[in-house]
Amino acid sequence: MKIKQPEPFTFEAGSRAVLLLHGFTGHSADVRMLGRYLQKKGYTSHAPIYRGHGVSPEELIKTSPDDWWEDVLQAYHHVKDLGYDEIAVAGLSMGGALGLKLANCEKVKATIPMCTPMFFDNKTQLTKGFHFFAKQYKQFEKKDATIIERELNQLMEHSTNMFKQIGAFIKEVHDIVDMVYTPTMVVQARKDGMINPESANYIYENVATDDKIIKWYEHSGHVITLDKEKDVLHEDIYTFLESLNWEQ
Repeated sequence: MKIKQPEPFTFEAGSRAVLLLHGFTGHSADVRMLGRYLQKKGYTSHAPIYRGHGVSPEELIKTSPDDWWEDVLQAYHHVKDLGYDEIAVAGLSMGGALGLKLANCEKVKATIPMCTPMFFDNKTQLTKGFHFFAKQYKQFEKKDATIIERELNQLMEHSTNMFKQIGAFIKEVHDIVDMVYTPTMVVQARKDGMINPESANYIYENVATDDKIIKWYEHSGHVITLDKEKDVLHEDIYTFLESLNWEQ
């Protein structure tokens, strides 16, 4: 059975733009509701889909964080080319790490890392998450259980290099957080079972700006943008964006 592939989105509204970045194994649907909310509040948003995401797990393991970083840079310049000069970035999980790197490399109005890992101490959880995603994808394809099991074993066997590269990328971002000077809102779910929640404190304590806040969400899990406190999260992000010194 052919699965309909998700697509990037651009929701245009006002002159202020927000780049919305999804997490590992995710895609633009993870941040779509946030994008629609911001559009209603007068903010333009754009969400790319990185290479290997929104497609089969076999395609995902052919890619690396370097590819995803190139895709984020391309998305940033796409928003620039649309005529938006002031761009904030909000990213979920791996998207938050990519957003922090973007804030270090490019002119960004603010950065909002959400449930973003700073320590590669969650390889077991990450591997389980990838396995769950891959199994779910194959079940949607209506494949036989025996075939699914065989393909999952092959996938896990061939994914070790990708996880090694993810670990190196997280370490790279961990080491440049103290060179992020843009206003920062750190978002962390208290019930996050995927990453070490101490990552949030590390980001908050080490970003090189005094214009920073940290928000904890007591009843949410890792994919906080889709969880039960998403409406509160939307409002908090909007309040933070409104507090920035926008030129327009």
